[in-house]
Amino acid sequence: MILRPRILFIANAGPAVGGGHVMRSLSLAGALQQHGAECVFLVSPDVAAMLDAFTPDMAREPATSLAPTAIVQAATEIAFDAVVFDHYGLARDEHQAIAQGRPALVIDDLADRPLAADVVLDSGPARTEADYAGLAEGARLLLGPRYAPLRPQFAALRDDAIARRGGPVERVLIAMGMTDVGGVTARVVDRLRQRIGQVALDVVLGAGAPSLPSLRRVAAHDARLHLHVDAQDMAELTLQADIAIGAGGSTSWERCTLGLPSLTIVLAENQRAAAQALAQQGATLTIDAAGGDFDSNFDRAAVRLMSDPATRARLTAASLEVCDGLGAPRVAEAFLEAIAKRA
Repeated sequence: MILRPRILFIANAGPAVGGGHVMRSLSLAGALQQHGAECVFLVSPDVAAMLDAFTPDMAREPATSLAPTAIVQAATEIAFDAVVFDHYGLARDEHQAIAQGRPALVIDDLADRPLAADVVLDSGPARTEADYAGLAEGARLLLGPRYAPLRPQFAALRDDAIARRGGPVERVLIAMGMTDVGGVTARVVDRLRQRIGQVALDVVLGAGAPSLPSLRRVAAHDARLHLHVDAQDMAELTLQADIAIGAGGSTSWERCTLGLPSLTIVLAENQRAAAQALAQQGATLTIDAAGGDFDSNFDRAAVRLMSDPATRARLTAASLEVCDGLGAPRVAEAFLEAIAKRA
């Protein structure tokens, strides 16, 4: 039996991909470390930059890039006992070539390719076992938001968040993703500034976000605008907000855990199914950045969210039913069980 398994994380990141893969992998790594595991990340320059910003002490192994061939090559030179994949560009052949018979966990949202894993995690609210039929033979499937890996601060603040929901809108959290794909953050802020009166805007984005230079110029003369670059206190910002405008993806589960009434903007194909399912459950308002009439659709949804207390109350109640923030320890325990069985 391996008493302290060394677990290799392979999480994709970059301007086109965003940082969500790395952030949710870090949440899972934290839970695994609580159980005594040693975690190490395979790092390209983009992944290294995120680790430097959020967990500078995290162990790392170098890779020239996160292209499949580069990952396979790098993994042959690394000592590890198990592997976590959070990279949609890898499928069964690459999983097998990298794991070389070691236990593997695949974090997925797509159910669109064959996987090689002992455990598959897909936190999509509409995901079913039938979606993985023929794609993940023999894997234990962890499906739904109860397994979404979040940092422990969110679950810790859940009761406080429930107690303060229901008041007027005084703070808006804007979190369109650390990489700010296509400069969408500045576009959202510009439209909101015209409609919010004296409401404060807490804007979260990464140090390399394309919107950051222009937003810094705006913040210099607009006291309502507060920029949070590589924010370390995302749970506290979510707690203090009264509504949110955010991208789909892993931050959706953060907002649900703290019952924050939200407008979710779909920025990528892999976000669409989950955002639509949450909207159908009444847990968020949703619009698609790629759809026509984005500006007018955004304006209508944002005004409704800000001006209608009944809508906010319904969103809070429904979102709290979606996710409790305890997914990371659940997944960690399941993966460690799989590792123990294979030892």
